[in-house]
Amino acid sequence: MHFPRSLVRATLLRRYKRFLADVRFDDGTEAVAHCANPGSMLGLAVPGSAIWPAPAGGTGRKLAWSWQLVAAGNGLVGINTGLANRLAEEAIAAGRIPELAGYASLRREVKYGTGSRIDFLLEDPARPPCYVEVKSVTLSRQPGLAEFPDSTTARGAKHLRELALVADNGKRAVMLYLAQREDCDRFALAADIDPAYAAGLAVALSHGVETLCYGCTLSPDAIEVSRPIPFVPCGTRRVSP
Repeated sequence: MHFPRSLVRATLLRRYKRFLADVRFDDGTEAVAHCANPGSMLGLAVPGSAIWPAPAGGTGRKLAWSWQLVAAGNGLVGINTGLANRLAEEAIAAGRIPELAGYASLRREVKYGTGSRIDFLLEDPARPPCYVEVKSVTLSRQPGLAEFPDSTTARGAKHLRELALVADNGKRAVMLYLAQREDCDRFALAADIDPAYAAGLAVALSHGVETLCYGCTLSPDAIEVSRPIPFVPCGTRRVSP
């Protein structure tokens, strides 16, 4: 996925009210940028960090800039959680997620469960439908380890319950974790941040829900889903010295 407008390097002054960030560009000018991330952004909103906002497109936008990338860990991190579905759809269409390849059609935001909408419904006459829920992963507290979530997520736990019911009904249910960072080669749940979510995933797995974890390659020009990364069960996350 190429950014439709060129990103501009800046320095983060502060993030506040969850969706706002004060930034300073290299020419000394300052602006308020939209921060499209409802999570805590633990480790990613440090004042003084190098960031890359994009000019906001369209008319009627209150803010002229939208924060997209931040330098953190050993590379770039995509902080815009709203891009996860677009990245996943592009990767599925291009065959970069083999586990989800070969379906005849893909539909977005299909109603299912109790007042929910699945991110993607993959269908094919030759096999059961596949329900795919996508989560954007940005947290990393240990070198090489991506984690989800970075704050408590009751909505995420609800999605797990809905997927478990899908699996119970003989359909395929997939939880796709998409790490918008390239410095991680493993994925784990942040059970200490949200024990209820970790417990919910354990229950979902026992019902037949599948988990897929993929990492991305990032640059100021584009983000692309690039590689699978293994899931590390809770309790075995410590990095060897």
